Amino acid sequence: MFQVNDVIIYGAQGVCKITGTEEKTVSGKKKTYFVLKPVCDKGSTIFAPTDNEFVLKKMRRLLTIDEIHQLIDSMRSENAVWVENENERKELYKSILTKGDHLDLIKMIKAIYAHKKEREAEGKRLHMSDERFFKDAEQILYNEFRYVLNLDGKNDLMTYIFTRIEKQDT
Repeated sequence: MFQVNDVIIYGAQGVCKITGTEEKTVSGKKKTYFVLKPVCDKGSTIFAPTDNEFVLKKMRRLLTIDEIHQLIDSMRSENAVWVENENERKELYKSILTKGDHLDLIKMIKAIYAHKKEREAEGKRLHMSDERFFKDAEQILYNEFRYVLNLDGKNDLMTYIFTRIEKQDT
């Protein structure tokens, strides 16, 4: 179970700190809620019911540094498969974002990135929905990486990742 002051991942909202619990009455019933403060959006507050299994499944502990290193080390070998059918692709990507599985997020980012490069070579742009999925997946994955690795921005993280991957080659 989670405690006050734990830093967790909460679904697509990303890294959040549990700042407390609060009782609220909704539809005549008293419920206890975790009070979550997203690390990247200090002005937001999320109330997550402590007794709702669906909501609790969206909450998970942060990765460790070793787990992040393992993911970075596996990035090259993960296969990225582009789904041609736009509707199927949208459903798959929505599911991946909701689930938040790190390897699936990496595969999704790689697939969209590769497709973006193909489109650019043809003088075309990436579909807006794919661009949004790409940004959302990056945000979920990279915000957690930056928080755990204590890095400031996306550029710092990308340098960290590329440096680690280059070390694999030597």
